[in-house]
Amino acid sequence: MSPLTSFHRIAHDKFSSLLLSLSQVRSSKAFFHAFKSMPASEDVVVTRISLWWEQARALVVVPVFEFLVALCLIMSVMYFVEVLCMGIVVAYVKLFKRKPEKVYKWEAMEEDDVECSSESFPMVLVQIPMYNEKEVCEQSIAAACKISWPSNRIIIQVLDDSTDSASKELVRQECERWSREGVNITFEIRDNRNGYKAGALREGMKHSYVKQCDYIAIFDADFQPDPDFLHRTVPFLIHNPNLALVQGRWEFVNADQCMMTRLQEMSLGYHFTVEQQVGSSTFAFFGFNGTAGVWRISALNESGGWNDQTTVEDMDIAVRATLRGWKLLYIDDLKVKSELPCSFNALRSQQHRWTCGPANLFRKMAGEIIRSENVSLGKKLYMLYSFFFMRKVVAHILTFCFYCVILPATVLFPEVTVPKWAAFYLPALITLFIAVGKPRSIYLLVFWVLFENAMSMLRTKALVMGLFETGRVQEWVVTEKLGDGLKTKLIAQVHNEPHVRFRDRVHVLELVLGAYLLFCGCYDIIYGKNTLYLYVYLLLQSTAFFVVGFGFVGK
Repeated sequence: MSPLTSFHRIAHDKFSSLLLSLSQVRSSKAFFHAFKSMPASEDVVVTRISLWWEQARALVVVPVFEFLVALCLIMSVMYFVEVLCMGIVVAYVKLFKRKPEKVYKWEAMEEDDVECSSESFPMVLVQIPMYNEKEVCEQSIAAACKISWPSNRIIIQVLDDSTDSASKELVRQECERWSREGVNITFEIRDNRNGYKAGALREGMKHSYVKQCDYIAIFDADFQPDPDFLHRTVPFLIHNPNLALVQGRWEFVNADQCMMTRLQEMSLGYHFTVEQQVGSSTFAFFGFNGTAGVWRISALNESGGWNDQTTVEDMDIAVRATLRGWKLLYIDDLKVKSELPCSFNALRSQQHRWTCGPANLFRKMAGEIIRSENVSLGKKLYMLYSFFFMRKVVAHILTFCFYCVILPATVLFPEVTVPKWAAFYLPALITLFIAVGKPRSIYLLVFWVLFENAMSMLRTKALVMGLFETGRVQEWVVTEKLGDGLKTKLIAQVHNEPHVRFRDRVHVLELVLGAYLLFCGCYDIIYGKNTLYLYVYLLLQSTAFFVVGFGFVGK
């Protein structure tokens, strides 16, 4: 029977079984009366515990696990359908060559106008927010200053929140150097970090010279746009007054640095190639990536400006702009160089924010999305179900709860069965679809699956924090950057790095889950039926959790 026609029947059967079992528990007075009336010797105590466990197992534990398996099967089918639909959209876009230049009006800016600094060019503000970025500040400022645009129609604004005096002085000197070369560049600082990046961007918009600008391009400190970036983006905004944002794609200069960066590249490759392109091509909505994009300033102001209600101010402004009727455009072949975190602790901090922030935003904006009068019902459903619920909630819950907790537990409870299509076929198909984002790394798929599953505990924990606004929901740790030009220096100094304390490198929860998976794998080898050969996956996944738990990942 196919997954699409059987998963609802499975859910109904398991739920009915759970209710029946709970009813049996309440009505099994004879068992508990006999249980209490037995003599209290040591042997009998053991017998009592054994009888109690067998009764609880049959009436409660197994039905609960069966019900949870049914829920996971439903989520698996839902997520598979989501991934399949996105794949169809991307295939359509590629097959029929639906490039943005064909969908939206676009005309190239005349090169002659650049040479004479024509007033026909709109005024553009380029913002570069920084925080202790001495490793990358020179290359990012240089890239922004080399953007091809009339010198009297562009302002480079460096927003430095650095707390390190050496970093702040280096940034100031770099701005002064480019200013002496005729670049219209400003160095702005503030005396606090309120609101983090959102606060810095909001303060930057308050300066008087910003009022003369029509558009604003934003680049994080490790991003290096090509000189033609504005020529490829601004014409879309000029000729399409309903567009608020044009977003470019990230390209990574250090993707080949280590295994961890290669695996990150695979995940982000799928995000840009599929998820962002699908949102742009269907409902003209996607989450702004916070950098490598150009905004229409009037759209920013109309949408309420930068807000620090969550740690994903970029996604927040994209949602609010969409709710006011603006459209967003993503250009897949517009690549901007950037850097991936090569420190595992830096990656963990980044993934915590990227998971906790969207979940918290979903909690805060769901009602506003439903009540919005400027958005069609189809776009509302896409934003709530596809963008937030499936990708930001279900994907993390399914990965952790099903593949790392419930599926391994089925070897301990032979009564609970998982269909082969749910245990192997659907995950394999989903993994192959995701590999489309970065085909050059397809041979790393097994490592990618194990690593993503090992990161799922961190993401699920962050998801719960975001949904319930607990713990470190507003934590913002700036991702460590090394700079492309420092690779040779780092390799030469690798043996001189200070010793990292053991407790800072070890992650206890991952080690506990690794031990659980190892136990389930060994149990399956000894007592299992081995019809699914689940122990192979369990042993490999436990190894991945141990590697992550001991911090043997990254540089």
